[in-house]
Amino acid sequence: MDKNATRYNVQLYIYDLSRGMARSLSPIMLGKQLDGIWHTAIVAYGDEFFFGGEGISSCSPGGTMLGPPDTVVELGETEVSEEIFMDYLSSLGESTYRGDRYRLFEHNCNTFTNEVAQFLTGRPIPSYITDLPSEVLSTPFGQILRPILDSIHIAPPGGNVINGGRNI
Repeated sequence: MDKNATRYNVQLYIYDLSRGMARSLSPIMLGKQLDGIWHTAIVAYGDEFFFGGEGISSCSPGGTMLGPPDTVVELGETEVSEEIFMDYLSSLGESTYRGDRYRLFEHNCNTFTNEVAQFLTGRPIPSYITDLPSEVLSTPFGQILRPILDSIHIAPPGGNVINGGRNI
């Protein structure tokens, strides 16, 4: 790394979409303990970036209807400029992370933040987040719910779509 290069802080915002209910209900419903149903976003360059059923979106940090995050993880620093990052996001939004490519279990906000975190810092997001879909699907109840849950597209309101919508 160039010692004179500008460095930008990169954070992972973690939200529990269940608001604590997963901790209470998962042992009964799934037969195993889940601490939350995680939605994640990357915060860098003064904005929060996330992926949902509308594509890649951004807002001011904590600016979606989810409010402030439950947890903030410092992922490190990056020397990637904001311009290069926005070009990267635009490219992702036109291909891999178009809104119509969202899949709750296989291709979701956490898949996006994991890829972006590795692009910016070389490090993945915590595995307890990326392992959640397989944890749920490894249970009989998860398999029963899968057809219903596969139709769900999560897109926290309050963001500005960078690119994506439902491009063909």
